[in-house]
Amino acid sequence: MKPARARPSLAVFKFASCDGCQLSLLDCEDELLALAGAVEIANFLEASSRVLAGPYDLALVEGSITTEHDARRIREVRAQSRTLVTIGACATAGGIQALRNFADVKEFTSIVYARPEYISTLATSTPISAHVPVDFELRGCPVDKGQLLDVITAFLRGRAPGVRAHSVCLECKRRGAVCVMVARGTPCLGPVTHAGCGAICPAYDRGCYGCFGPKESPNTTSLASGWKALGASEAAIARAFRTYNAGAEAFRKEGDVHERR
Repeated sequence: MKPARARPSLAVFKFASCDGCQLSLLDCEDELLALAGAVEIANFLEASSRVLAGPYDLALVEGSITTEHDARRIREVRAQSRTLVTIGACATAGGIQALRNFADVKEFTSIVYARPEYISTLATSTPISAHVPVDFELRGCPVDKGQLLDVITAFLRGRAPGVRAHSVCLECKRRGAVCVMVARGTPCLGPVTHAGCGAICPAYDRGCYGCFGPKESPNTTSLASGWKALGASEAAIARAFRTYNAGAEAFRKEGDVHERR
């Protein structure tokens, strides 16, 4: 009689982040029970103190690299992970903390901390892909739990993830939401933002904030011109591109253009 085949091992690691993307996995609730039966959860400190040694078949990594310690640690995680998937805006684009990339970190620490000399941090917040090879990036702040489950299922089934690359605008159409830019003149990042949220903000008459980062080949220049026609200032445009995905290349470049004007 052949021994039962061991389940694939899953590890979840955290770097500089708010834990929101890990919580998205825990929020799967009923689906999480099925997942626990399909994989061996070997390392997930947000959920359990039980830790099994690697190597791991699949590693989910949340958070950006902001310290020398983390820069070394992510290389160790990569070395013991057969497949590495980054989850969330921090891991894929540096997160909201990438705003430090546009300022003087020493000045920040001198204002925030009573003893800044004890703070050991890098001048930048960078995505995981800037330090090690990444097998797949799942965007969002936080990630969508449906997309997260699809990525894990894709790994288990040996197929490509079914996460689509279209923009939030398509989600608005599917939801039946009125375009806030056309109907109300509200600036919206939806045309250049990766889908995944279900167009939550536009459905409630708010412009998209770009939580899921830039979609493939985003025409940020055209969108910025449209915003100007609506009366948006250069400062407002630069600020809009510098939020949760400020470090994403397309958003960073467009923000830089309008900051210099």
